[in-house]
Amino acid sequence: MINWTRVTELYTDFGEDGFSEIVDVFLEEMAESLGRLADAEDHKSLEAEFHFLKGAALNVGFDEMARICAEGEALASQGEPSDAHKAQLLTHLPQTCDSFLKQWRSKMAAQA
Repeated sequence: MINWTRVTELYTDFGEDGFSEIVDVFLEEMAESLGRLADAEDHKSLEAEFHFLKGAALNVGFDEMARICAEGEALASQGEPSDAHKAQLLTHLPQTCDSFLKQWRSKMAAQA
């Protein structure tokens, strides 16, 4: 789930051009981090990727993805299995990013 209130705040603060740049950087970082997450096998690497993804997701209003990351991070930090959280992110975060990319401009235009 996307927190469109947070997206609107960022859009208002940075304007369309600035926000568009934020989106581009965010999506690039998500793709890179998901690749690292897919390759991560030890708890320390998983914890680091969950942590990074959590912060990035919160910054742009991907609240549900941030929650999954926080849970995975907590499990990994305790040496517990976090495979289910990893699988959820690898499946749902790209879908959420695609949905966001398709919707943000029309959502922001409707706010104006």
